[in-house]
Amino acid sequence: MVFLDFEQPIAELEAKISEMKTLAENNKVDLSVAIESVENQLLELKKETYQNLTRWQRVQLSRHPERPYALDYIENICEEFIELHGDRTVADDKAMIGGFGRMGEQTVMFIGQQKGRNTKQRQYRNFGMPNPEGYRKALRLMKLAEKFNKPIVTLIDTPGAFPGIEAEERGQGEAIAKNLREMFMLKVPVICIIIGEGASGGALGIAIGDKVLMLENTWYSVISPESCSSILWRSWDFKEQAAEALSLTATDMLKNKLIDGIIEEPLGGAHTNPQKMFTTLKKVILENIKKLDKMDVDKRIEQRIEKFSKMGVVKE
Repeated sequence: MVFLDFEQPIAELEAKISEMKTLAENNKVDLSVAIESVENQLLELKKETYQNLTRWQRVQLSRHPERPYALDYIENICEEFIELHGDRTVADDKAMIGGFGRMGEQTVMFIGQQKGRNTKQRQYRNFGMPNPEGYRKALRLMKLAEKFNKPIVTLIDTPGAFPGIEAEERGQGEAIAKNLREMFMLKVPVICIIIGEGASGGALGIAIGDKVLMLENTWYSVISPESCSSILWRSWDFKEQAAEALSLTATDMLKNKLIDGIIEEPLGGAHTNPQKMFTTLKKVILENIKKLDKMDVDKRIEQRIEKFSKMGVVKE
């Protein structure tokens, strides 16, 4: 288990418990009462720590190297998944994945941004930063889902769309803008879930839905704390202040009516109990699909447009 800076007291207690269990086993002594006492201390410390996280600490948790990525969720909540490739114009963007997945009797078009676990995978996935062809692939798959009347679920986890010159030359802005327009008018239910980082237009390009949800320890903002700090203070040293100013956590987003709900994570983050997180997410997806399926298509589209149209409106 990898521990973040603010989790070091937790790491020390867990190490102490491990040592006590090893000591008890090696010396054939009963330390169950002492171990239980330390475990209760650990539980209380975890509750206190994770209930009082700063915004920057939430950002750190969203980037935890052991946190589940899009394919981890898809492969664990689907009995069957068929990945589809390519935008039929330029290339197959490995940072954007998608395909049909089956959960019981429900078939869903999953689309998500995928990061890598190690250096080789990160390079292969372009650090989860899609190029224009990634967004065009996503739109192609959305239209395919609409053709076969299958709901769409997008899993958002990106530090932003790829900012390279070649991406701009191939129409990065146009590709994202077209996705925004087309997603408003999709006739099938669309559920968008932020599972990690939700940065800028890179996230928004697959985040127009009937339901926009965030996992508890994720963030969603027009800019990352580091980039905001570099613009305002000409240094990354003020990223914590930037995170506070941006109000980018799931709680902030729900308060400002920019999302529809928060999905609870296991205590300590999704990476501490991935199986529980997979089960929770699957339940949430199926429940929302069931509700959205009952709605009239035109009414659903109207509500989708109305919801986003209200955002950012100021009344004097």
